[in-house]
Amino acid sequence: MPTMPLAYWVDNLSPFILRIWGNLGLRWYGLAYVLGFIGGAWLMMRYHRAGRSRLPANRVPDFIFVLVFGVLIGGRVGYFLLYGFDLLVHDPLILFRTWEGGMASHGGFAGVLIAVWWFARRQRLPFLHLGDILVTTVPVGLFFGRLANFINGELWGKVSYVPWAIIFPKSADEGTPVAHIAPWHPSQLYEAGLEGLLLFAYVQWRFWRSDVVRTQPGRLSGEFLVVYAVVRAIGEVFREPDEGVSPILGLSRGTFYSIFPALGGLFLIVRAMRRGPQGSDPS
Repeated sequence: MPTMPLAYWVDNLSPFILRIWGNLGLRWYGLAYVLGFIGGAWLMMRYHRAGRSRLPANRVPDFIFVLVFGVLIGGRVGYFLLYGFDLLVHDPLILFRTWEGGMASHGGFAGVLIAVWWFARRQRLPFLHLGDILVTTVPVGLFFGRLANFINGELWGKVSYVPWAIIFPKSADEGTPVAHIAPWHPSQLYEAGLEGLLLFAYVQWRFWRSDVVRTQPGRLSGEFLVVYAVVRAIGEVFREPDEGVSPILGLSRGTFYSIFPALGGLFLIVRAMRRGPQGSDPS
C-alpha cells in the first residue's frame, strides 16, 4: 500500500436515525425511500396542475402506493436473482430479512414496470404516457438512495488515493485498524450526482421544454432508460464489484444488466419516432 500523504475521512456514519433495539430502528435508507416517493408525488401533482399529465390528482396517492410495492418487491427479489442467487437457494428466508440489506435498482425497475402496467390497465390510462410521467420522478429516489448507500458505508468504489477518497471501515475485516484500511472512491456520491442530479436535470428539461410527452408517448421513457444505462456504466468504472459476484463477459454485473434497459429504451425511441407526432391532448 502506498504511503498516504493525506488524512482521509473515515465513514463512521450510523445507518440509523434512531436505533430502537438491535437491528431494529429508523434507518436513513428507509427515509431515502420515503423522500423519493414524496418527491415523486409532489411532481406528479404539479404536472397535473400544469395540464401536462393525464393522471388525475386524486389518483396520485393510489399510484404511489402501487409503486411502493413494485419497487420494494422488485428490488428485493431482483437483488437475489441478479446478485445473490446462491444465497437465496441455500437460505430462502433471507428474502424476508430486509434489515440485512439487499436491493437492486434493476430489479426495482422491473417491479415498477409491472406496477405501472397493472395500474394503467386498472385506471384505463395510457401505459406509455404514465411511464413518461413516472420516469421524470425516478431520479429523485435514485439520488436519495445513493446518499443512503454512502451513509451506510456500502457499495463503495475502488481503491484510490485522490484527495477526496474515503476510508470505509466495512471494506476491511472487523477490528482492522483504520490506518491499515485503504481509501476508496466515494462512488455512491458519484452515482448520486449521475443517476440523481444529472438524470433529473435531463428529464425535467425534456418534460418542460418540449412537447415530447404529449406528441410522442414512450419517447421520454426510452431516453430515460438509455441515459440511465450510460451514467450507470460510468459509475461502475469507479465502483468496487460486489464481493463474490463474478463479471459477465468481462463487464461488471451493473454494467451488463444496464444493457437491457438501454436496448428497451432504444426500442421505445425508435417506435415513437416511427409513429410520428400524435397530437393528443393530455388533459
